[in-house]
Amino acid sequence: MYRLNVFDYFSSAHQLKGYQGRCEAVHGHNWKVEAEVEGDVIDDIGLLMDFKHLKSILKDVIDRLDHVMLNDLKEFRNVNPSSELIAKHVYRQMKDMLPASVRLFSVTVWESENAKAMYYE
Repeated sequence: MYRLNVFDYFSSAHQLKGYQGRCEAVHGHNWKVEAEVEGDVIDDIGLLMDFKHLKSILKDVIDRLDHVMLNDLKEFRNVNPSSELIAKHVYRQMKDMLPASVRLFSVTVWESENAKAMYYE
């Protein structure tokens, strides 16, 4: 089994409605997002998947989250755009964009250097 990891960043604002504390107010983060894929089959030059292609898929998904108010996006109109639900959203968007021989293992979202959430199925 082989695993590859790539990461990228986006910046956006959100608020956690119903939260008892400062995070209920609108605030922003510079989010770091890591995608981890796995598979058993490597190609004839020894690659599970080209890092460039994997980075491009991640970028396509998170570019839609960059410099927006996350609560205004249809995906988050009825739920809080928490780190957990952002990770789930990115995972669900990415999983069908990968080659058939590659499986998305997890997506991890950091809202700060010391706080992250991971989603996997």
